[in-house]
Amino acid sequence: MAILFSTKQLFSICIILSFMLSFSYGRSPNPAFRIKAANLGGWLVTEGWIKPSLFDGIPNKDFLDGTQLQFKSVTVGKYLCAENGGGTIVVANGTNTSGWAIFKLWRINETNFHFRVFNKQFIGLDTNGNGIDIVAESNTPGSSETFEIVRNSKDLSRLRIKAPNGFFLQAKTEELVTADYEGATSWGDDDPSVFEMTINGSMQGEFQVTNGYGPQKAPQVMRKHWSTYIVEDDFKFIAGNGLNAVRIPVGWWMASDPTPPAPYVGGSLQALDNAFTWARKYELKIIIDLHAAPGSQNGFEHSSSRDGSQEWGLTDDNIQQTVAVIDFLTARYASCPSLYAVELINEPLSPGVSLERLNKYYKAGYDAVRNHSPTAYVVMSSRIEPIDPSGLGPMDPRDPRELFPLTSDLNGSVIDVHYYNSNKSMTVQQNIDFVCTNRSAQLNQITTPDGPLIFVGEWVAELPVPEASKEDLQRFAKAQQEVYGNATFGWGYWTLKTLNNERKHWSLEWMIENGYIKL
Repeated sequence: MAILFSTKQLFSICIILSFMLSFSYGRSPNPAFRIKAANLGGWLVTEGWIKPSLFDGIPNKDFLDGTQLQFKSVTVGKYLCAENGGGTIVVANGTNTSGWAIFKLWRINETNFHFRVFNKQFIGLDTNGNGIDIVAESNTPGSSETFEIVRNSKDLSRLRIKAPNGFFLQAKTEELVTADYEGATSWGDDDPSVFEMTINGSMQGEFQVTNGYGPQKAPQVMRKHWSTYIVEDDFKFIAGNGLNAVRIPVGWWMASDPTPPAPYVGGSLQALDNAFTWARKYELKIIIDLHAAPGSQNGFEHSSSRDGSQEWGLTDDNIQQTVAVIDFLTARYASCPSLYAVELINEPLSPGVSLERLNKYYKAGYDAVRNHSPTAYVVMSSRIEPIDPSGLGPMDPRDPRELFPLTSDLNGSVIDVHYYNSNKSMTVQQNIDFVCTNRSAQLNQITTPDGPLIFVGEWVAELPVPEASKEDLQRFAKAQQEVYGNATFGWGYWTLKTLNNERKHWSLEWMIENGYIKL
């Protein structure tokens, strides 16, 4: 008996068969194939260290969003600080550089700012009291939380802070900070409205560069950057030097192009369109990597955090917003032959991102990809955590096996681990041995016959040893290529290029052209 199918039914059957053949047991249809990718870092998601000159035209560029400032009263001799970290008054009794004495900038323009404190409140006038006391109580900044910074042109480390009532802040005593000082200043040590400013940290990400230039200039600057930093010749170079793919970091605001929410500007989507055109011409595969999720999944500048806060995944609405970005990107490029994989998020930081919330997002994101593509791999970044228990310094992947229960039922899934090796206390040979022994063991531990594919999505041949020679770097690079070449999905070098002479080893282009890396 003949069985007849409609066109729609036949299409569905073909899709299912294609999916089953491509991703049986989660493995590649060609087990010998491995991705050798260049990460296009600093292009569609800004990282200031990659191209420092991108920030050169910003007025008052040392006061960008997220800059951490400390203010020491020249009369009292102690630091302004938010009592108890916030929620009450601001005082001038700080004796060290603790978190209570740090104020994070939210930039309004080159001279006007909000100041965020340790517990995430904003300092402002006590509008419920006498109108001149300074408190840190508001969770959302408004006009009462807007201050002007006036710097001494002859000594930029000395400044005054003008409150919204038109008067300057002054430290009357260690326990009393008010906004009621008026008049000019000689900037001397006898003026209670003068403070010595120290910059305790700064950020240079997408939020900082676009908000720094402002709505009038940012579109011009960013569109020029997108059209000149990565061009067709870069894809030609990649294809001609033994690489077969690019991993392209993108930001969540791209899904709202051409009119993304402020301070972001439109135009990056066209740049990504160009990348797909060039990839097809030079037969390269593309991994779209959601590097910056709404709210920031790790608090770093490369996830476009405004002030170092990590606020992604805290609500279901936030997760659904992120899924919608994945849906948008996959729908747009699903028919492009160069689309090889979609990475749902980059480097979620533990413990701020819980495994429960991450799994919920990964399952929804996986389904969003599958709604449009039965063949694109779905990459899930392992959570990262500080190597140092203090929370400072480099990061390393948490045990990626925590994702195995989720991926066991998701065909075509890939786990991304990032292996940066930067132990300054080790010699050149010890760093190489660490890769060959420790990294190799870690990779073997998470590679299973019926488990997800493994992707070393970021690594670099930068040795933290000042006396390292060219030969040392060649051996270090070769060791990593050999070890990470065993990753069942492949690897990606961070990054293709940098315009930073102090970090030229991070540029794969420079390393290849100068004979440090051979593929």
